[in-house]
Amino acid sequence: MSAYDQHDLRRAAEAGVRAPSFNNSQPWLFRLRDGGIDVLVDPARRLAPLDEGDWAARLACGAATYNARLALAAAGRPAIVALHPDPSDRGLAARLTPGPPRPPTYAERDLHAAIPRRHSNRGPFWAAPVPTEVRVRLLDAARAEGAWLDLLVGMTALTAFSEIAYSADRVLRRDTTYQMEQAGWTHVVAARDGVPVTAGAPLPEPQDLLPQRFFNDRKRLPGHDYEPEPLVGILSVSADRAIDQIAAGQALQRVLLTATDAGLDTSMISQPIEVPAAREQLRRSLGRPGWPQIAIRFGYGTPGHPTPRRDLAEVLTPDEQGRWAQP
Repeated sequence: MSAYDQHDLRRAAEAGVRAPSFNNSQPWLFRLRDGGIDVLVDPARRLAPLDEGDWAARLACGAATYNARLALAAAGRPAIVALHPDPSDRGLAARLTPGPPRPPTYAERDLHAAIPRRHSNRGPFWAAPVPTEVRVRLLDAARAEGAWLDLLVGMTALTAFSEIAYSADRVLRRDTTYQMEQAGWTHVVAARDGVPVTAGAPLPEPQDLLPQRFFNDRKRLPGHDYEPEPLVGILSVSADRAIDQIAAGQALQRVLLTATDAGLDTSMISQPIEVPAAREQLRRSLGRPGWPQIAIRFGYGTPGHPTPRRDLAEVLTPDEQGRWAQP
């Protein structure tokens, strides 16, 4: 088992940066250390007051770690992953060290191929239901990473979730500082981070079952309502420590890539997680122990495009000798 090198670091980082993040803030860094690859929270991209506890940053770094894992496995260089390996280092999300070389599995190849295609689709989905076999794949993807996905079935469950989500959304909309920070990540012109206005949802209407964030003032076209019975999944893990949030990020990305591979579109609903009272209400409504980390909407929508990412040189950090990776 040879140590990872600069080429492996680039491979892992190129995949890692394609992970989702809150407001597309991309709060990750990658470095070589002792023959392994570290995934770190970028302190310059912590979102205060949007994410004072770093929950969203850890979730994003967990998702980036999963992408890096896939990229290394697809190259026949699979990693052994240690999450939050040094509790004294708050910014160290994960360390990937070389495992025994082996060919990638079919599943690893398929999910790796889905990385560049995955993106959030905040627009309306068609009314077509997600087949049972695809739903099972989504459940299995979460379970494989030590998490679980509760798919809300029936209007009773959806209406209850809608009430919690809208309640949280109203709390956040009344927070002027929060809204100003979010607006700062919304871009009219092309940028390599943040959310382009073209990627935002159309303006909400009274009949909408789920809340949407305001990224533009675009009205929807006639006949383009949101799906009447959306498929919503709540991703949860057993606890809510830093290591659990990073693990949830890995599970989130595996679920999202599984959905992409199955031809589904996805978008995320974070408001009920961001407001503590709403999160507790959501947790109780699920009727099982554990902590919800994110809600995901699944369906079939109009094809879109991934949002831009920062240049690789911006996310690589010096190794222990102070050497910089060359992108």
